Amino acid sequence: MREGKPALRSRTPIATTLALIAAIAAAPMAPALAQTPMRDAPSTFRPLALQLLPAVVSVQVSTSPAARNAQRPDAPDAPQAPPGSPFEEFFRDFLERNRPPGGPGAPGRPSPQQRRGTSLGSGFIIDAAEKLVVTNNHVVEGGTEINIVLNDNTTIPAEIVGTDPRTDIALLRLKTDRQLTAVEFGNSDEAQVGDWVLAIGNPFGLASSVSAGIVSARSRDIRQGLYDDFIQTDAAINRGNSGGPLFDLQGKVVGINTAIYSPSGGSIGIGFAIPSNLARGIVAQLKENGRVRRGWLGVNIQQVTDEIAESLGLRGGARGALVARAQDDGPAAQAGVRSGDVILRFNNQDVREMRNLPRIVAETRVGSSVPVTLWRDGKEETLNVTIAELPADQAEASARGAQSQPSGQVVELTGLGMRVGAITPELRERFSLRAEQRGVVVVEVTPGGAASERDLRAGDVIVEVQQERVNTPQEVQSRIENLRRQNRSSALLLIEGQQGQRFVPLRIREEGNQRRN
Repeated sequence: MREGKPALRSRTPIATTLALIAAIAAAPMAPALAQTPMRDAPSTFRPLALQLLPAVVSVQVSTSPAARNAQRPDAPDAPQAPPGSPFEEFFRDFLERNRPPGGPGAPGRPSPQQRRGTSLGSGFIIDAAEKLVVTNNHVVEGGTEINIVLNDNTTIPAEIVGTDPRTDIALLRLKTDRQLTAVEFGNSDEAQVGDWVLAIGNPFGLASSVSAGIVSARSRDIRQGLYDDFIQTDAAINRGNSGGPLFDLQGKVVGINTAIYSPSGGSIGIGFAIPSNLARGIVAQLKENGRVRRGWLGVNIQQVTDEIAESLGLRGGARGALVARAQDDGPAAQAGVRSGDVILRFNNQDVREMRNLPRIVAETRVGSSVPVTLWRDGKEETLNVTIAELPADQAEASARGAQSQPSGQVVELTGLGMRVGAITPELRERFSLRAEQRGVVVVEVTPGGAASERDLRAGDVIVEVQQERVNTPQEVQSRIENLRRQNRSSALLLIEGQQGQRFVPLRIREEGNQRRN
């Protein structure tokens, strides 16, 4: 019955009405949404917090003025608190009360450049027998003296066992004989969006602070490195929480708090933790070797877009990692991997998108031979690659093309909004191209054209068109026209610019413009 309308009296006989009711009752109902049983939220986190607090520590790091200035030249002398907060006045009063007489440079008072700096972070004891503490690399980096403060305010000196800047993990060893309480790594894959988590640490130097929240998201890429796979949480994480643990309700460490998103420096409910399943292997290697050995494939890769997938005829849509270049003498090149291949599976693990591959390769045992499934020439192909160790200082290999004498003519590519030319001594000097650079240089890009849409710029070099090397403007033009005759909507160009090599799907036919036979 609709609101505002009077009820209509039925003139249907009672027997008929009853029959209709029975028919409606017997009619199949729309399937209900599957109900997921709800787990009750704990009435208090007190028992869990009391159990875990003894294993969480404060990390105090002293740095020399030179190291501190090298890491952050603009770093202030005094601890910085959020403007307008009670801590701002507290720190100012504290410094004034404890300031030696006289101004900067006065007798008995070190100048700001001479003072030692102190940074604070958090950590947790992961091995009571071995006296091992896990924290963030950025907490201890550049430190000249490290002290660990336990939950009972006992201060113990510590030394660095090993660090891994790539994942921002450091392992310390306490110099003590006393009994310690340790926690264990849990399975971070089981920490799903919506699950309760507890963060314990020392925000702004306030020891043993506990905050609760949920897992807000998984597999966050925050552009901090190749191995980004962060857990996002809304549990309050602030400066000083770095290196502290993120616990599940079983008291297992599922993450290492390492970063926050904040315009002000305080928590706004967006914090990030390194998953324990990634950290566990890193910590084990640091404990055993003092450093991390990572697998190395030796390729430059990029994301496969829908247009690139279409250009390559890749079945199943955009997936995998596109090889922009197989580095000279790298494991991939030695096994036969080529520029333009799409890596679909590595060591029997699906590569769903480009950023999955570096982590999978890094976790592969150095020296092992693994199958790599590629998409090449319209079909899948599998090669075996022997994984090498990632070099400490990996130098960029130079891409060398065929030695040929190109024509000096500049050609306008019709409908693409750019002019291209052979690499002459004049253009090599004009665009600062390398002496060994081969290909066809982009001389001019028209604003609003297809090339401009793909962020091509004058000075970029076209190395390949549709995975075939080009050395003259005429070869580029001919291959583009050939693709148009095949009614292809885009051409896949391998471009080398100042940022390295990348594949660019370039629109060569206007949408809706179909070839007529």
